Amino acid sequence: MEKKQAKSHKKVEMRKMNNEEDRLVSFSKRRSGIYRKASELSTLCGAEVGILAFSPNGKPFSFGHPCIKSITNKLLSENHTPCDGTQNLLEPYRRVRLNELHQNYKEACTQMKAAKEQEKKIKKKSLDRSKGWWEEPVIELDMDGLKRRADLIQKLHKHVQLQIKELQTMASSSTSPSDTQTVGHGRGPC
Repeated sequence: MEKKQAKSHKKVEMRKMNNEEDRLVSFSKRRSGIYRKASELSTLCGAEVGILAFSPNGKPFSFGHPCIKSITNKLLSENHTPCDGTQNLLEPYRRVRLNELHQNYKEACTQMKAAKEQEKKIKKKSLDRSKGWWEEPVIELDMDGLKRRADLIQKLHKHVQLQIKELQTMASSSTSPSDTQTVGHGRGPC
């Protein structure tokens, strides 16, 4: 009788997979298997284990017992330059991280420059505020600025007209006909 081989124990030929999606799925499954075996090794033998793997897309994955940081610190503090290519595995991650930091620095510089420009504009406007907004040159304004200026002038005109009416109303009410007659001072008719 022939022995049936289970699908999970089928021997896989070792060569690079052509289909990228299959490659990513296989990487994910085999990565978790390697992590499981490394965990067993550290538990059974008391070994300190560190694994660093980069996906086909370049994303880093790590496993370490007791932790990956202690393993890498131990490696790096002994000034040990491994001959097995470990340094070559760390180099792409270091390069990616340096690029991220450089990009963050450039963005911060750009934001700082924009903030300084904004500060200059605000200072200039505050110096210009010593004169009235109506005295600022119109030639420097764009269409929206001109419309805002026209609206402000109309509001100012309405406000001035209201003030004039209030003053006229107050003046006319304070000068009633009884106020315009001359009052005698206790002397007889002149």
